[in-house]
Parts: sequence; structure tokens; C-alpha cells
Amino acid sequence: MHSTYATDTVQAVTLMDAHDRLHVLLLDQRQLPGAVVYTRIETAEQMAEAITQMIVRGAPAIGIAGAYGFVLALHEAVQSNPDATSLLASMSLIATRLKASRPTAVNLAWAVNRLMQVLQEQLAECNPLVLKAVLEAVQKEALAIHEEDYQGNQQMGRFGAALLPKGAKILTHCNAGALATGGYGTALGVVRAAYEADPTIRVYADETRPRLQGARLTAWELMQDGIPVTLIADSMAAVVMRDIGIDAVFVGADRIAANGDTANKIGTYQLAISAAAHQVPFYIVAPLSTIDLSLAEGRLIPIEERDPDEVRCVVSGDDNDMTVWLAPQAVPVFNPSFDVTPARYITGVITEKGIAYPPYAESLLALFQ
Repeated sequence: MHSTYATDTVQAVTLMDAHDRLHVLLLDQRQLPGAVVYTRIETAEQMAEAITQMIVRGAPAIGIAGAYGFVLALHEAVQSNPDATSLLASMSLIATRLKASRPTAVNLAWAVNRLMQVLQEQLAECNPLVLKAVLEAVQKEALAIHEEDYQGNQQMGRFGAALLPKGAKILTHCNAGALATGGYGTALGVVRAAYEADPTIRVYADETRPRLQGARLTAWELMQDGIPVTLIADSMAAVVMRDIGIDAVFVGADRIAANGDTANKIGTYQLAISAAAHQVPFYIVAPLSTIDLSLAEGRLIPIEERDPDEVRCVVSGDDNDMTVWLAPQAVPVFNPSFDVTPARYITGVITEKGIAYPPYAESLLALFQ
């Protein structure tokens, strides 16, 4: 049994359970576009570290990876925990570790909590000495999370594509494609669906400093699929809107508060302001698992601050052993990984269940009913 929800291009996360020890293959996104390298993950601790180090990134993909990390841990835990109580205690610690590996992306906690609930239900219903059924149920649920994401992305793509005129010019930020999801994409899922219906569309991709996900990942991914893409620096977006003309902006999300405020990759907020100034529709594309109704507004979303050297330098070379300093090594750096776009700048939130429009406090809630 293994996960097979890829596009023809890439598969960021794959659970392997064939003739070998259960493991996960992660496409190391730090190596792209220079090399396509897969990292083998055999333990939950390795998975947590891979998430922290951004070997895998993108909120839906992180959620899938976290779910598979939980499955890896469960296969190990049943060997050393003789009863249900000790097994649950052990897996609770694992769940906490996985969820802490990247705190902003709510999909991670959502996926791990979902598997923890299945585990609790299974242990309550069956003889704890017969754990094969428990393992199978939890692993089946993890695979379901992956498949649901892929199918949901395709539905989001169809909803978003229907909003576009023929020959649309689309602007996107960071990478919200197959690399960031279960194999199709949220914002880039809209692009894929639009391109299938209309090959005359054009995409403009922000480079997305400081980790350059737009330059390294989105440009590479779209070129792999033959979708026309032009790369621009983040600071060029407003000029492109004014002089070239953008029909819509589509971006992903890491967490959406109940009022519609949305955390996404740093730079999204300023892009939304530019879109509003140029009367360009600005859409968030994300699954329901990204919506956190427990948070009333965006200022409550925890924002991860990352290593200052991500801004000070770039690392390259075949083994990532070449450092090029872009700034003085001692200069202080502020490096939040995400920013929060206020709901007033968001035209709509595209989900697998439909499109939410203002007022978001009502429309987002309605998607769950």
C-alpha cells in the first residue's frame, strides 16, 4: 500500500509500504530546482525535523507528512507499549512533537489530531492485544487525508477557474501547487484547471523572498507542466498589475481565522494591498482544514520567526555547502515566515466546498454546515 495522488509532475509526500520497512519519501524541496532528491523518513522524529527544516513545506503537504509521521510512530510504539493506556500516552507525546514542528500551519495539528482521535476510538472498541486492526485503521485514515486533499484541490481548481476570463493573466505568490499539497495544488490547482480549459492563460510568479519558493518551486513546477509562467521579483508586483494588467491574484494559506484574516507566506499582505489599489480580485485558495474557527481574528494566529541567515545569505552548491552573504553577517534581521492579510483585502476564499465571500464570519462558518 502506498499513496499515489501525484500529478504527472511531482509527488511531494509518498507513504511506502510494499516489500520494505514502512517509510515515507519526501521530495527535498530545498534542493529544487537544481536537483530532484528524495529523503527517506522512517521515524516521527525524522519527520518533525524534516518539517522544521522545510524539506517538505506547504500547509496541506505538512499536514499529510505529519499524518504519515504519526503512522510511522504508531508502528514502532505498538512494539514497546503492552497496553492501551501506555500506547495512548506514548502517541500523545509523539503528536505534540509533530504539531510543534511548524506551529502556524493549522493543517498539521488538524491531521495529527484526526489520527489521534481514530486511535482512541479504535483502542476503545477492540481488544488492545489485537493491534493489527488498530494499525490498519489509523494508516487508512492517513491515506484518506492524502486522497481527500488531492480530490479537494481539483474541486477548488474548478471553482477558481470559473472566475477567470479567457486569456487571463494570473499572479501568484510562494508555492501552492503539487509540491505544497497532496499532488495537485490549491492556488496552482486553479492555474492547472484554468490552463486545461484555456491554454492562453499566463501566470506571473513572485520570487517570494527570502526562501524563493516562487522562483525555485512555482516556476519549476509550472514549467514541468508546460504552463506559461513569467518570474518577477516581489517588488515588481504593483508595476505588473498597473502596466501589464492582472485579472486575478490567487494565493494559498497556512491558517484562516473565523473572520477571514489569513496567514500566508510573508509578502502576501503587501501583495493584497497592491491588488486592492489596482482593483484586482484577490483570492485565497485553501481546504477547510486550513480554516481555524477557534481563532476570532488574525492577530491571534501564531507567526513563526525563522533563522536570520535566511535573509542574510543564500546557500548553494551540490551539497548546500556554499554560502553567499547578501548582507553583513552581524546585521540584525526580522524574519517572520508568514504575515496576516486582513479580511477586508480578500475578495473570496475558495475551498473544496465552495467560495466564501464577505462577511466571512458568516460564510466561512456556513461551509462547515
